Amino acid sequence: MIIRVLGAAAGGGFPQWNCGCPNCRGVREGKHRAHARSQECVAVSADGDAWLLLNCSPEIRAQIESFPPLHPRAPRHSPIAAILLTNGDLDHCLGLLSLRESHPLVLYATEAVRRGFVEGNVLYRTLERFPGQATWRTLKTGREDDVADTAGRAIGLTVEPLAAPGKPPIHLEPTAPDPEHNVGVWIREPATGRTVAYVSAAAGITAEMRRAFDGVDAVFFDGTFWSSDELPGQGLGTKRAEDMAHLPVGGPGGSLERLGDLRVRRRIYIHVNNTNPMLGDDSPQRAAVTAAGWEVAEDGMEVRL
Repeated sequence: MIIRVLGAAAGGGFPQWNCGCPNCRGVREGKHRAHARSQECVAVSADGDAWLLLNCSPEIRAQIESFPPLHPRAPRHSPIAAILLTNGDLDHCLGLLSLRESHPLVLYATEAVRRGFVEGNVLYRTLERFPGQATWRTLKTGREDDVADTAGRAIGLTVEPLAAPGKPPIHLEPTAPDPEHNVGVWIREPATGRTVAYVSAAAGITAEMRRAFDGVDAVFFDGTFWSSDELPGQGLGTKRAEDMAHLPVGGPGGSLERLGDLRVRRRIYIHVNNTNPMLGDDSPQRAAVTAAGWEVAEDGMEVRL
């Protein structure tokens, strides 16, 4: 299994266009040992030929161009066999509207996520120019499905979503909570048994998720904020990490502590907010993450299982 990180940042990217926090200011001025990152999107393949995208960021065109295996191989062609949405946040699905050039798309999502993106969205009409332009395949938590392309050909991967603590996307508030508004996904290559768990947004870690982490080969987990008061502490807002449905990485009860005994070969934080101090290569927070056996995703990172 090949896993390519096309984008590793949370919504807004790093640096964020309207942010002058120490991280963003430092990387712009070249005074901060950190790497710029685009918004989260990951490509997965069993054979290097057909690819599944996990989420579709607003920067999807540049992300595709940055990775030659995703380039067309014919006058009208794409190696992207399918796209899976883990929730309806705009940084995860807005890029779909950039893939509107009359090309058939296969979209895997829970019914709650599909409904939130399609219903009442006049912009979605740009993905309805011809029958079959967008084919939705429903994900059900706890059920494993083969990933197949527009012709129904399996690409050698299966996906199984599990509900992850979260909330509806902000543009749908107020909406009644639904356990399928936010999922983690376990991607398996049946030919080898290799499995990666991908949970890029989570307000907590359920017992079911914790059990499902056992035996996987790699985990990508929500690294949005280092601390609960990260935004208020920098004068960038009033909401705490938990208010935004993200479990902090650091501190008592943070994911670094709660997943400290995780026995997985590769453990990687992704969806990292521009304010998170662990973006700094030489920061104490990065040192703590590294000492615990975790990595911080960056654009261009590749994992082979």
